[in-house]
Amino acid sequence: MDTDNKSNLKTALTNWKASGERLELKGHQIFVKDEGPSDLPVLLLIHGFPTSSWDWYGIWDTLKARFRLVTLDMLGFGYSDKPNISTYSIHGQADIVEALITAKSLDQFHVLAHDYGDTVAQELLARQQQGVGAGTWLSCCFLNGGLFPETHRAILTQKLLLSPIGPLLNKLSGYKQFSARFSSVFGDQTKPTEEELRIFWALINEKGGKHIFHNLITYMRDRKEHRERWVGALNNATIPLALINGSVDPVSGAHMVARYKELKCRLDYLGELATVGHYPQVEDPVGVTRHFFNFINSQK
Repeated sequence: MDTDNKSNLKTALTNWKASGERLELKGHQIFVKDEGPSDLPVLLLIHGFPTSSWDWYGIWDTLKARFRLVTLDMLGFGYSDKPNISTYSIHGQADIVEALITAKSLDQFHVLAHDYGDTVAQELLARQQQGVGAGTWLSCCFLNGGLFPETHRAILTQKLLLSPIGPLLNKLSGYKQFSARFSSVFGDQTKPTEEELRIFWALINEKGGKHIFHNLITYMRDRKEHRERWVGALNNATIPLALINGSVDPVSGAHMVARYKELKCRLDYLGELATVGHYPQVEDPVGVTRHFFNFINSQK
């Protein structure tokens, strides 16, 4: 990446933060972005682990041409509060997302989720089906994520963070280890640049966030404990569901899509990106928005 692009990316991050707001949701200060004309349909975006809403930067402006966009940094991520607690849970994150929906008076909306955000979306979708969810969902699109714990191929570091040595590993890990691990889940031709990696790392370390990695990673246990509920949400969906998947993702690539089909979960649209890894919205923003708009258009 040349010097001008580096500078532009840094400026973009500064503007991203400045254009957001901090709302008190469920007793925590949560970073929120709400942009786009109020007369457009609403799209709620839910990010993944270990990053933040910044993951949507590459597709933000394209989506904003057709939607009012609402997103947040979940608790423990990005610019939101990062309390050193051991009680981070998917249900707790879902409560915060629903508090945002209520605070913004969102009535009907589409959902786009990725990774950890997929699991939060599954819990929220289950609540919708119970008739107790906030707002009314119009559709949901999942990017790469652990929709099924049996197909989630966690990298070694994730497994170790979940183990008794997690706090020690977390303390000893630095940028060098992060950049190698993070890059390993991207496609061979779509690796993050050094500048992108530095920005991801800075966001993780905002408010000393790296120190809670071993607490946030407990979502892997949540997925196993609540598998039937969350897979059931996909089976019993009454709204259109889509997958946009980076096929070469070693964590939740083509093998996850195969399992989705095997379980006969509802699937109204499938977009497969053959050379893309775990972060399709970062690696191939054009491909992701093309597939997402195709999905939305197919509902008309």
